[in-house]
Amino acid sequence: MSTIKTARVRRAPRQIPLQVVLAFLVIYFLIPFWWVVVNSSKSSAGLFGGGNSLWFAADIDYLGNLQQLFTYGGGIYARWLLNSALYAFAGGLGATVLAVLAGYGFAKYRFAGRRTGFAILLGAVMVPATALVIPTFILFSQMGITNTIWAVILPTLLNPFGVYLMNVYARDAVPDELLDAARVDGAGEFRTFLQVSLPMMRPAIVTVLLLSVVASWNNYFLPLAMLSDNRLYPVTVGIGLWQSTASTYGAAGGESLWSIIILGSLVSVIPLIIAFLSLQRYWQGGLSIGSLK
Repeated sequence: MSTIKTARVRRAPRQIPLQVVLAFLVIYFLIPFWWVVVNSSKSSAGLFGGGNSLWFAADIDYLGNLQQLFTYGGGIYARWLLNSALYAFAGGLGATVLAVLAGYGFAKYRFAGRRTGFAILLGAVMVPATALVIPTFILFSQMGITNTIWAVILPTLLNPFGVYLMNVYARDAVPDELLDAARVDGAGEFRTFLQVSLPMMRPAIVTVLLLSVVASWNNYFLPLAMLSDNRLYPVTVGIGLWQSTASTYGAAGGESLWSIIILGSLVSVIPLIIAFLSLQRYWQGGLSIGSLK
């Protein structure tokens, strides 16, 4: 017993530098979020009054700023939120379904051109999405679907990294012996996939779904290039439009926008925080499964 206690005492000082670094990183990443939380409660006068930007002012007015946020411009911000929800749900869910099917197919089936196709997929992972926006815009312009919701949803359905992630996970998490046993028992390929493979891939599916939803929700350059009607904008492009307006007009009227811009930025990240916290248990389950193999 004394030997174990001595070993713990010796290891404790070695962990202190790591804990200090982790604490510094946590503070570093939380400071911008804290700044948004604090300054979204201030009025325009409080923002530019020269007070402490990292602490609340005497007149906290979240409700007033929220009312101004959702009534400014005829309530356009609520429409932008709904647009973002539509793009994130349709694009994220569609990208997840395609990634699961493609990743599982690459992992568990042998077919002609499998290695070549997977190599092309890995190459697509290395291509930044912004580099494909202009060619995609030209293609959609020729098809006549620019300035529509499909111009934003269709490109987000392709997620090469999600396919790669599902391929790696399905290859290790779904044993071939289990699939062979299901086939011997008379289950078809579709039933085997739904009842045997799909439940075992749940942690990876949730991970790909969250990554796809977050990428669709935070998408900026693609809808900026594809859309010209501000009623179709997602919240990212809408807030960017307000920010450019505030920067352009300045004291002539732009300063009144900054309070709702900051609050709008805070409101826009709340759905993502809720999604991460509510789906965290699925990741923990996936880590537990991996530790037992």
